Amino acid sequence: MSAGLVQTYRAFAHNNAWANHRLLNACAGLNQADFEAPRTGFFPSIQRTLNHIYVIDLFYIDALEGGWLGPRAWANEVPYPSVSELKPAQATMDKRLLAICDALTPELLDGTIRINRDTRVQTERCDRLLMHLFQHQIHHRGQAHAMLSETAVVPPQLDEFFAEGEAPLRAAEFADLGWSEETVWKS
Repeated sequence: MSAGLVQTYRAFAHNNAWANHRLLNACAGLNQADFEAPRTGFFPSIQRTLNHIYVIDLFYIDALEGGWLGPRAWANEVPYPSVSELKPAQATMDKRLLAICDALTPELLDGTIRINRDTRVQTERCDRLLMHLFQHQIHHRGQAHAMLSETAVVPPQLDEFFAEGEAPLRAAEFADLGWSEETVWKS
């Protein structure tokens, strides 16, 4: 694996954090009733969908850090009932994932991660586990995005991956996150 591949994982972690930031900022425009309202989706509300993303992030990021939390991660399916509680918790989780990806090397990407499944230990290559985690987040953010479109709040654009020519359009959000383009694309 080349350093370019390591950088790809770092960029995906940044894109994930940025998408969460954009989506949760939009959701901050909802009142609590709209956040909790039943909607069509695997987790039938924006609240439950976004909390599911957090809970599964907790499960896998803990394993990527060498932890043993396992299924206790989802003991509470809605640990953060309001957007104001969820947003900083998800930001902290995103920072943990960024730290993992910033520390990656080709050898670590090839390494094995042990995941506590309570009744068994699952082993996965780090690169495959990260791909799984990113796909999970993208999938459920898409569902939350669709649910948000049923409200008065305009859903943010989430379907772009840091196009170079659009850097000025995200500069303010990057500044909110404490980033620059160089932060995302450092080698």
